[in-house]
Amino acid sequence: MAGSREIRTKISSVKNTQKITRAMEMVAASKMRKAQDRMKKARPYGEKIRNVAAHMSRANTEYRHPFLIERDTVKRVGVIIVTSDKGLCGGLNTNVLRRVVSEMKTWEAEGEEIEVSCIGNKGLGFMSRINANVISKVVGLGDTPDMESLIGAVKVVLDGYNEDRFDRVYIFYNRFINTMKQEPVMEQLLPLSDDRMQEEAQSEGKTTAAWDYIYEPEAKPVIDDIMVRYVEALIYQALTENMASEQSARMVAMKAASDNASSVIDELTLIYNKSRQAAITKELSEIVGGAAAV
Repeated sequence: MAGSREIRTKISSVKNTQKITRAMEMVAASKMRKAQDRMKKARPYGEKIRNVAAHMSRANTEYRHPFLIERDTVKRVGVIIVTSDKGLCGGLNTNVLRRVVSEMKTWEAEGEEIEVSCIGNKGLGFMSRINANVISKVVGLGDTPDMESLIGAVKVVLDGYNEDRFDRVYIFYNRFINTMKQEPVMEQLLPLSDDRMQEEAQSEGKTTAAWDYIYEPEAKPVIDDIMVRYVEALIYQALTENMASEQSARMVAMKAASDNASSVIDELTLIYNKSRQAAITKELSEIVGGAAAV
């Protein structure tokens, strides 16, 4: 059995760790509320721009943006991965990266080439370790990201699609469900798929007939601008969803760590008391034995 001094040192060390995890839990809880507010504000715009772009993809117009044209064959895939910059958030990053690796293996088995754009330090580190072809990156976004910081790295992927270097572009991130649950998702960013529009129309009992629009002054500049807004909105929403998921997962993980520290402290305290009692009993036995000998 370990000595009393060693056990006291362990208890003190665990208590210090518990103070850190509790502080991190409170910080994550504070940041989580702000991240959730930012995410909830981004969701309505993101959903609406999705619907507008999906309807536009089915509209009868003389001009079709390259983002709306489905490629006949898929030989090259562009992937945007959204992860956190910091760890200590449970299995959040592991889950989304596991989903990425699973899809990458499927694409490679079909003979497709893959190039990756990483948003977040954890995804960048993982992709570098598996020797993925990373073409752009952005890290250190902080707690309040903006499109100016994102669009540089993402533009590399969009330009690649316009230049026919990619046939499809996907984005991976963690969707916020609630404080206890975050879901890793994959969405097809380009070309625009109208599956979402069809699902919403069927759920609302609407027909999926083609829409048509009147453009002023002409179709090309209007559609070009809307497509840029569409891509920006989807990427920004993915980032806000991932940040809300990150803070929620970190708060839960730090609370679990604090609870585990309390359990460890209780166990070590019990061991310390047993060791102390054993030492006292031994001393008493020695005193009684010495007195009897005298």
